[in-house]
Amino acid sequence: MDAIGLVSLGKLPMESMKQWVYRCLRQAIMTGRFPPGLPVTIQGIAEMLQVSAMPVREALHRLVADGALEHLDNRRVRVPDIDPEKFDEIIAARIALETVAAERALPSIDYLRIARLLQLDDEIDDAYKAGNIELGIEANFAFHRCLYEVRSSAVLLPLIESVWLRLGPFMREATENLDESYRVDRHVQALDAIAAKDVVALKVAITADIQDGAGHLGHKRFLDVESRQLAARK
Repeated sequence: MDAIGLVSLGKLPMESMKQWVYRCLRQAIMTGRFPPGLPVTIQGIAEMLQVSAMPVREALHRLVADGALEHLDNRRVRVPDIDPEKFDEIIAARIALETVAAERALPSIDYLRIARLLQLDDEIDDAYKAGNIELGIEANFAFHRCLYEVRSSAVLLPLIESVWLRLGPFMREATENLDESYRVDRHVQALDAIAAKDVVALKVAITADIQDGAGHLGHKRFLDVESRQLAARK
């Protein structure tokens, strides 16, 4: 893990140390800085963030409760790996929640919001072209958040972000071969649908964006598991 990446979030006014540590770790997990299966220690994270072990321990307990991490023992945690069936369930949850959020948001999206979405889409492209996968993942989630928060910030957006938290560690793997799986810019399609106020086209674009960007990884993982099982039988 990159210590600089973990401390990139500035501490907010009136934010407690344990809240800040939780927010930093949550962001790091969501943007793929914690690879699946890699154990990390409380002391190691505390040293990276230059804080005591107590707020780290409390933040990790919260993230375990969120389903983002799992305990290995009293001092170590890791991002749990997930099987293809569970991965597909996460993708299905994203599609269900985000298409509803997009439909609710559409009537309230103005030209300023569209300008911000265009800017974020450019940032995504620039990050991936520069090989900065973590920044690309972060900008991608920011694009979706910018779209949904217009009408769904109270209930739907927290639910969506809880799904992103479970998916984030696998986004790096999903974006490694993005040129093969993401042949059409679905964000451009979404922006065209927003401009036309076409809710059906917007939901189609959001669904395709999720499936092309990360959904294909579930199929790949299924094939990998199947290959290992066949090899084990020989």
